[in-house]
Amino acid sequence: MIEGIVALLTNAFCLTGYIERNGAFPKPLSAAEEKAAFEALRSGAESARETLISHNMRLVVHIAKKYVDALDPSDMVSIGSIGLLKAIDTFQFNKGTQFATYAARCIENEILMAIRANKKHRVCVPLSSSIGMDKDGNEICLADTLEDDEVDVAVKVEKEDCARQLRAVLKEVLDEREYNVIRHRYGLEGAEVLPQREIAKSLGISRSYISRIESRALEKVKEYLESNHVEL
Repeated sequence: MIEGIVALLTNAFCLTGYIERNGAFPKPLSAAEEKAAFEALRSGAESARETLISHNMRLVVHIAKKYVDALDPSDMVSIGSIGLLKAIDTFQFNKGTQFATYAARCIENEILMAIRANKKHRVCVPLSSSIGMDKDGNEICLADTLEDDEVDVAVKVEKEDCARQLRAVLKEVLDEREYNVIRHRYGLEGAEVLPQREIAKSLGISRSYISRIESRALEKVKEYLESNHVEL
């Protein structure tokens, strides 16, 4: 375990040096190149790991820039690099998630944990400390006011990825009218959520017909997801 952690840290600092020396990043891999690299890595080709690392450092720096006020920028990149390495080692293609989405989650979580640890060492205040009373006279502790940013970030990224995948599926399997009905029924792409009667009125058809269109569209999407083993 200790050796593994040391290796991760060593790789992370080497990556930081790579950026400082070159000041540029290789372009992201195509989907086919990325898949081939992971297949090679799983077969024992360590050079594939270096390929995945170098072509995803742009993502590390992009995320690290969001937190430059919390820690030293070079430290932030090193910490984010550890998250990237963990993502590479644990990513599974058969889950249906894009590697960039998964890696972003791992990188950001690693940075957030480091920020929390840094804050903890600077000011140690027990979470049970009372900070006042609520309107009902109940004592409020510091822990009651804290939000789990790490979970929030992970959930947000995962939801965005699911929404992207779902939009792609809908556009592939539905015709224009079916997609329009589903978009307004479920508020996709910022559309207002409308009842069937309002959609029917705008299209000049009966509400029962809208109901049939909606049912047929949802069934088509369900069949596509099942036949292609897509999990959302």
